[in-house]
Amino acid sequence: MINSTYANEAEEFNLFSYFQGETRAWGMFEDRFGAVRRQFVVQIVGEIEGGELILTEDFAYDDGTNERRVWRIRQVGERDFRGVAEDIIGQAAGLCDGNMLYWRYKMKLHVSGKQWTVNFDDRMYLMPEHTLVNRARVSKFGITLGTVTLFFKPQGS
Repeated sequence: MINSTYANEAEEFNLFSYFQGETRAWGMFEDRFGAVRRQFVVQIVGEIEGGELILTEDFAYDDGTNERRVWRIRQVGERDFRGVAEDIIGQAAGLCDGNMLYWRYKMKLHVSGKQWTVNFDDRMYLMPEHTLVNRARVSKFGITLGTVTLFFKPQGS
């Protein structure tokens, strides 16, 4: 039996089934002082191929820029996941715990014409009505740079 902090939540989060199909997300980045620095909308298409979840994320930022990230995620244990994408350094590591997914990775981030390597420490919580809330701490050298907040909603749900 798994000793889970979130095991008593009403609905367990299933990463593959949640993101299969089309999902829309709304988000923002707040700096460490709480100022909103960037807002965005994400269109996500999830497909399962060969036991992998392939997530194609198309970001549209409030400054008019666009970005695409394609994740390839595989389950490596009962609750464990690994993922790769072009701007991710090494592999992302995830752990599902009841209605929560804990997801950590290093990312190449472009800021003001420079490339930074930052750490993302995400916690995604499945809420009622298929809403997924993601809070991600962004840090460098152990110093918090800011927080990304996202709200996901599968289309057609």
